[in-house]
Amino acid sequence: MTFYVCFFTFTTMKGSKSKFRFQLAGYTYNKSLLNVKTALLLVVLSMLIGIGGYMFLENYTFVNAFYMTVITISTVGFTEAQPLSDAGKIFSSIFIIFNIGIFAYSISVFTSFIIEGQLFKDMHINLIKDNINQLKNHIIICGYGKHGKEIAENFLQHDIPFVIIEMNEQEIEEIQKNELKLLYLEDDATHDEVLQEAGIMHARGLVSALGDDTDNVFTVLTARQLNPNLQIISRARVPKTKKKLELAGADQVIMPEQIGGFYMASLISRPGAIEFFSFLANQRISEVNMRAINYADFPEKLQGKTIAEMRLRDVTGANVIGFQRADGSYMVNPAPNVAVQESCCFIVLGNKEQLRKVDEFLEG
Repeated sequence: MTFYVCFFTFTTMKGSKSKFRFQLAGYTYNKSLLNVKTALLLVVLSMLIGIGGYMFLENYTFVNAFYMTVITISTVGFTEAQPLSDAGKIFSSIFIIFNIGIFAYSISVFTSFIIEGQLFKDMHINLIKDNINQLKNHIIICGYGKHGKEIAENFLQHDIPFVIIEMNEQEIEEIQKNELKLLYLEDDATHDEVLQEAGIMHARGLVSALGDDTDNVFTVLTARQLNPNLQIISRARVPKTKKKLELAGADQVIMPEQIGGFYMASLISRPGAIEFFSFLANQRISEVNMRAINYADFPEKLQGKTIAEMRLRDVTGANVIGFQRADGSYMVNPAPNVAVQESCCFIVLGNKEQLRKVDEFLEG
């Protein structure tokens, strides 16, 4: 889909693939669109030569020169605007021969552009980019593989706006076939420009779920540089990459394989508790959800208040089940005298209606 001025791929001794792309003036070019622009340029140049030639050699007016140029380029064979001199006939002959190739090439390009669907494809891409530009406080999902699909499905269930960045053609086709009309960009998530197109400056979070740990590190590093306030979650395949991702700027690093092993072991040792937690986390069968409420989320009149003074449960029905201290440590089932403090947050549990009331409670 995308034409690059120069593209190199090599494999290192360790088998890791590295890609280098050169983009002229910082842009990538669509090959079909480039051909259309070339055809238009040739037609316009030919028109200017024809109009100028007839006005200079035959003293034609602009209208007559334009008329003669059009009928000459199109080879329709209408009568001349006025009799041609010998110089005009020679010019017309050369001009016709010169334009046979240009006219045929232009017709071929425009026909191909429409028949192959490139015109509608470009319109579709432009529509998607317009919708992405309107997003605010959204999430950027880098990678639409196994984990990226799960993340997107969860966001859809919770009505969380998001945009996907994926460069695999098969995954792009799957996104395009989705009935929900997902917003996406077909590009490499490690590139600064595609993250900017995804609205990283207006996003509230980014999830890097790429299959390669090196790509995840580059993506996290780039995202953190572009938006220091962004919440970044990254996937890691091997434990040694976790520290690198944290140094690159990831707030949380998730190892799906490790979590899967822990979950299976916990089903043996604590089956009832784990099954209940799975029930809470599975929104397909449960309306119950958990939410973190940061210090800044509370209105000024509630900041510094204790759980008992806020009467959150009495007003909303939701329960405070956890408290994160400023040092990052957690307190499970905090006491009623625990107060809202800076750099701390409460974890509340409730159904959709109760969490809706929590939102209203915080707005009031």
